[in-house]
Amino acid sequence: MSRELIRMPRNVLSALLVVLCLLILPLSALADGTGEVPSGFTQSLEKVETVLYGGPQAGGLFERLARAEKDLFGRELPGSLVERQNALVQFLDRGTQGQPGFLFKLSVAEWALFKKVSPERFAASRIESLEQVLEGSIQQGPLSMRLERMMTKLLPGGLQSTLVTVPAGRVFKVNLLQPLSARYSKPGDRVKLELAEDLSVNQVLVAPKGSRVMASVESVEGPRSFGRPSNVKLSFQGLESLGAETIPVVMGEASKKATELDKSLVGAAGASVAGLALFGPLGIAGGFLVRGDDKTVPAGTQFYLETAGEGQVFGYPIAKELAPLLNSGNNANSTGGVGN
Repeated sequence: MSRELIRMPRNVLSALLVVLCLLILPLSALADGTGEVPSGFTQSLEKVETVLYGGPQAGGLFERLARAEKDLFGRELPGSLVERQNALVQFLDRGTQGQPGFLFKLSVAEWALFKKVSPERFAASRIESLEQVLEGSIQQGPLSMRLERMMTKLLPGGLQSTLVTVPAGRVFKVNLLQPLSARYSKPGDRVKLELAEDLSVNQVLVAPKGSRVMASVESVEGPRSFGRPSNVKLSFQGLESLGAETIPVVMGEASKKATELDKSLVGAAGASVAGLALFGPLGIAGGFLVRGDDKTVPAGTQFYLETAGEGQVFGYPIAKELAPLLNSGNNANSTGGVGN
C-alpha cells in the first residue's frame, strides 16, 4: 500500500527550523579554519548513525552526513562539516534551552505508551512502533517531525526537562540480557544489562525501565589447579539517563543487601539462587565475580546495583496524567530503593 507524505503543520515545521538555527549558530567557533576534519568527527558520526540506523553506514563523510540530516530533518543543514555534525549530536542528545533532545523525547514517548524504553533499537524502528500504536500505521517524513507530531498529541501540555540530584547509594534492580560464563567471555566484552524498574527522584523520571546499564568483562580466569573454579570479573561503567548523562554505578554493600533481601530473586538463576552463589562484592568499586566450574549465569538473572555518588542529571517531571505509570514498587525503602 502506498504511503502519503505527512504534511506537518506550519507552526511545528517553523519551530523545528528555529531550533536547528539555534543549534548551528553557536557552533561556528568550533571550526579550525583549516578545512580539516577533527579526529573525533568519524566517531561522532558513527554515534549518530548508530542512533538513527543501528550502526555505521557506508559512503563518504559528506554523503553519510547528508543522509542523516535528510532522514532526521528532511533537508541538509547549512554550515561546515564540523558545525553540521555538532548540530546533529546536540539535537539528539541535548536539544536547546527549554527544548529537550530528540532521544529524551523519544524515550518519554516510549515510556508513556509501553512503560519501558528500547535504546538498543534504532530511532526509525522505535518511531514506527509508536506510530503503529498511536496512528494505526507507519508514516513517512523526517523522523524529527514525525516524533514532534506524536508528542504534541501525546502530551499537549508540552514536554520539559529539569535538573535533579540523584543521591549516592540509590539502589536499583537490573536484568542480565545475555548468558554469562568463563568459557565464552574475554576481557573487554560488553555485558548487556538493562534497568528492571523506573528510577525516579521526587516525581522526576531519571531513567525509565529498559534503560541501558553499561558493563564489561574486566578479566577471565578458567578453571585452575586444586579444584579452584573459573572466575569472570565484571566492571560497571554507568546507567544511561533520560538526559544523555551517564550515572556512575557500583555493586556495593547496599545493593548486595537488597539482592539478598529480595525474595522474588530466589531461584531466578536456578541452583545459584539468583546469582548469590555466583555474584559477590570484591571490595573494589564497580566489580563482581562470576564463579563456578564453567557455570553459566542465564539471561534474565536479576540483581541490584547502586549509584556510586551524588550527581545531577536532567529528568522528566512527570505530568499528572502519567504519574500512575511509575512502578508501584518505586518507593524508597531501607535499602535506598529506586523510588522517590
